[in-house]
Amino acid sequence: MRKRIAVIGGGIAGLAAAVRLRDVTPPDTEIIVYEQSGALGGKLRTGELAGIPVERGAESFLNSAPGGGESAAVVFARRVGLGDALVHPAAQPAALAIGGKLTRIPAGTLVGVPGDLSALDGVAFPDESADLDDGHPLLAPGADIAVGELVRSRYGADVVDRLVDPMLGGVYAGRADRLSLRATMPQLAQTAETEHTLRGAVRAAQALSRRTPGQPVFAAVAGGMSRLIGAAATAARARISLGLPVREIIRTGKQWHLVLGPAPEPQTDDVDAVILAVPAKPAARLLAGVAPAAAQALNGLEYASVALAGMALPPGTPLPELSGFLVPPGEGTLVKAATFFTRKWPHLTGPDGPVIVRASLGRAGEEERLQLSDRALLEIAHRELGELAGGELPPPAASWIQRWGGGLPQYSPGHPDRVTAARAALPPGLAVAGAALDGVGIPVCVASGERAADDVRSYLEDL
Repeated sequence: MRKRIAVIGGGIAGLAAAVRLRDVTPPDTEIIVYEQSGALGGKLRTGELAGIPVERGAESFLNSAPGGGESAAVVFARRVGLGDALVHPAAQPAALAIGGKLTRIPAGTLVGVPGDLSALDGVAFPDESADLDDGHPLLAPGADIAVGELVRSRYGADVVDRLVDPMLGGVYAGRADRLSLRATMPQLAQTAETEHTLRGAVRAAQALSRRTPGQPVFAAVAGGMSRLIGAAATAARARISLGLPVREIIRTGKQWHLVLGPAPEPQTDDVDAVILAVPAKPAARLLAGVAPAAAQALNGLEYASVALAGMALPPGTPLPELSGFLVPPGEGTLVKAATFFTRKWPHLTGPDGPVIVRASLGRAGEEERLQLSDRALLEIAHRELGELAGGELPPPAASWIQRWGGGLPQYSPGHPDRVTAARAALPPGLAVAGAALDGVGIPVCVASGERAADDVRSYLEDL
């Protein structure tokens, strides 16, 4: 009998689930993607500045998988017909803004955690005497700890404040002292279970990576990430429902009853399986009646709000020879990171084109600093970028602000165990996916969606 599957959430995780379902279920399977907003893509959204496509969300993804080979995002891009559209950034170094000056990020760190303290070149001053071999592994099997707690205990506060915090802040907009080691640096957590020093654990984690020397670290899609979203929607051959939120899911025998749309005029649908690919709190609300333990496990996940400022500066505007920079929280700026977009991605424009700069504003716990008008945020971003880049910048010819309220999950210690418990508490025929569970980054979200699709496929085969 023909099966019907609902995917709730039209971000990259939900679309990856829909494409995998199309590949692994019978051809007549009906797949419906419900996205409550008016557009697919979630945090993947391509905008425009001065006629150039500029990302309003994630700008790239890892090119390689941690254990070698292509990342899940690259494989997915090939699957949806965009293999020939993959592009890579120019080989430009990045910097840290320390004391108002830009200093190149030391080579050889693992998300800012060094394996060779002699390579820090004065960027940070570690307490080398603290990382002693006391005859015991750094971490008990399966245990978790905040990244900052581990690094402070072994290298001192300076390495956390000047290196690890800005690196984690660039990815998660969070602070090292509140982010789970096992969720944000799983390979380091793995090697910390056997190594007796942090230096040894970092080196062992780096050795696990099988990236080919000289291979680009990052990739993107020419024309923008919105092309990836469109190609995925086409490949899934799903029915796409936009602007119609799913308010409730109810178990009815072996099927699922969905309640959709506004409460005064509800609509309904019945499906054989459901994949939830939405943020934690919406997922918890939908799970409350059918999997209360799973809902409780997800409901406590906090999110950070950030904003992006895009600016098109006049052609020839001088900028440092860098791809961009990160700013430690102690510097006090609203700007936490910046990308010299057209320098990092030179395929976008020629030498006579505009100079595009993109700045990321705000960190976890700083939401009140973003409660300004777009114009005020742009003025702050423009001024701080000039100060950090070494000189006053000319006025932008075009600009925009993109706000992501509650956009980035903050994985506190113990997050992976809570996710395992949530998945174990789900009833058959219901799967979950997305950044709320498995991590930020396009490859992780793609893999999460595909895992959920495989779980649903196995369930339907056993019916």
